[in-house]
Amino acid sequence: MAVDIKKLIAKGEGIDIEFKECRNKLTKDVYQTVCSFLNRIGGQILLGVSDSGEVVGVEPSAVAQIKKDFVTVINNPQKLSPTFYTNVEEYEYNGMTVLHILIPNSSQAHRLNGCFYDRNEDADIDITDSTMLVAELFNRKNNTHTEIRLFPHLTIDDIDSRMIDRIRRMAHFQGSDSEHLWDSLSNLDLLKSANLYGKDPNTQRECLNLAGILLLGSEQLIASVLPHHKTDAILRVDNLDRYDDRDDIRVNLVDSYDRLMAFIKKHLSDPFYLEGTRRISIRNKIFREVCSNILMHREFSNAFPAKLIIEAGQVRTENANRPHGYGEIDPCSFSPFQKNPIISKFFHVIGLADELGSGIKNLSNYVPVYSGGKPQFMEKDIFTLIVPIPDFKSATSTDNTPIIKGEDVNEAVNEVVNEAVNRQTKILLALKENPKITIKQLVEKIGVAKSTVEREIKSMKNKGLIKRMGSDKTGYWEVVE
Repeated sequence: MAVDIKKLIAKGEGIDIEFKECRNKLTKDVYQTVCSFLNRIGGQILLGVSDSGEVVGVEPSAVAQIKKDFVTVINNPQKLSPTFYTNVEEYEYNGMTVLHILIPNSSQAHRLNGCFYDRNEDADIDITDSTMLVAELFNRKNNTHTEIRLFPHLTIDDIDSRMIDRIRRMAHFQGSDSEHLWDSLSNLDLLKSANLYGKDPNTQRECLNLAGILLLGSEQLIASVLPHHKTDAILRVDNLDRYDDRDDIRVNLVDSYDRLMAFIKKHLSDPFYLEGTRRISIRNKIFREVCSNILMHREFSNAFPAKLIIEAGQVRTENANRPHGYGEIDPCSFSPFQKNPIISKFFHVIGLADELGSGIKNLSNYVPVYSGGKPQFMEKDIFTLIVPIPDFKSATSTDNTPIIKGEDVNEAVNEVVNEAVNRQTKILLALKENPKITIKQLVEKIGVAKSTVEREIKSMKNKGLIKRMGSDKTGYWEVVE
């Protein structure tokens, strides 16, 4: 297949393109690039082109020897191990000779003269002395998912049955039918049905896999098998050197989701938004995807701590990743790839995530409405997601009247604005501001009689707008989004 040399040169050097002058002979760094391309995602090498993209050409008299030397080295296991085969193609460009070498993405980890090389942007890095980077290299070449790793010494007895009861209820309320499959299963059969339990081929013992431990295990159990497991939620707006608020989350993934969403609700506004004639929480719609993504799709073998950082003008998440491409993801043309299929399916069953690929689509649809910006998705060894958010100072108006978003619902929006001064809306805002507010405090805040507040509270409970969690004395109010 013919190669467009001009187009390659225009792209410039990067993760999968390298220029080498090599006018008369091959230099040793050519083989370092070969090794790093094999170990990363493959790439293309142009000989006869300078680092700046200037075509200097290979001497025609040297072409045959260059080809011979290249093939000799890459087929010598004493030099490159394991060896591989490729061709050196010759092209004429502006009257000069340019050699093109296509390097595949190998399924194996390769060494050059006993050293492991990896590609980082446009550089070839010797990672031999870094145990962590070499381990990541072998993990990339391993086609199995980290989540299926079995722990023969851990069984269902190591899982709190209350956690299983909780996820059983969560799954039940997601189903359209009156019953869910998990309703009638024993705890052990439920774990097997969710692929959280397997048989160790060496001991023939049935046991938990890593997915089961991460989804349902206690903090102590998770720390015993994955000490680096951590999700860091950080607010960094005023104190840029450290943070304004932080939640160091080391619990299971289901509880981690709750903690992340609570952190979001604590620090980000939730303007009124109508989808058609129905009000939805646009904040929750967006950050449900953000929080589930950072938990479901990370590479758990990597010790890099996952982060959710609220900054001025944006929320940024970072998590270790086993990339299936490099660079910014285009929401219009991306192909979804399940990083941890067991965990992803489990999140879907209990209602914490939608089907594969919906996250990027939902964020692309709702973030422009929420903030006026567009989300960014960067696929690398560390997956980065950036969600623009409203400015903190203008996120809510001074009288706490919710912001209305949406361009196609002007008439309904006006109705919501007018209705925002009624008693129930004022009560909703007060409960969201202080979930532990008392009836007496509501009377003082809203300026109506106690019997009126109690009547409105009862009406709102009947409508499913609010719930009372816990006892009347020590409990709190939850506003149903």
